[in-house]
Amino acid sequence: MATIHHQVLIDAPLASVYQAIATAEGISTWWDKQTPRQTPDGLVLEHSPGAEHGVVKLRVVELVPDERIEWECISTHPETSPASEWTGTQFLFDLSARGDETAVDFRQIGYNERSPFYTTNREAWRSVLDNLKRVVEEQQFKP
Repeated sequence: MATIHHQVLIDAPLASVYQAIATAEGISTWWDKQTPRQTPDGLVLEHSPGAEHGVVKLRVVELVPDERIEWECISTHPETSPASEWTGTQFLFDLSARGDETAVDFRQIGYNERSPFYTTNREAWRSVLDNLKRVVEEQQFKP
């Protein structure tokens, strides 16, 4: 299993970046509209990228204010969907201040590197993180 890793520097305060990643409202501005649901296993964020993919369910594993966000994908998806390889993978966002900027170290852990979707998924995360940077820097999300 592989780890997909990207780092992005965002010209914004650490607290603002954290809120954009740690809240359903924030995530909805740079990725996809999230629906938070309380379950017996804790908070789950859900979004639907389209009928052919099904509903993506991410269980919030850890929230450490201004430091770390961790999710685990608990949903299953059709084999034809790039999200089919997400089940059981973990998504980590480690944050640190770098002067006036915030560094976001993103990792998706446990992804099957032999999957035909590996390269697509890796590049899609680069695009999603670039969108996070744009939204936060342009103050399109204000916590």
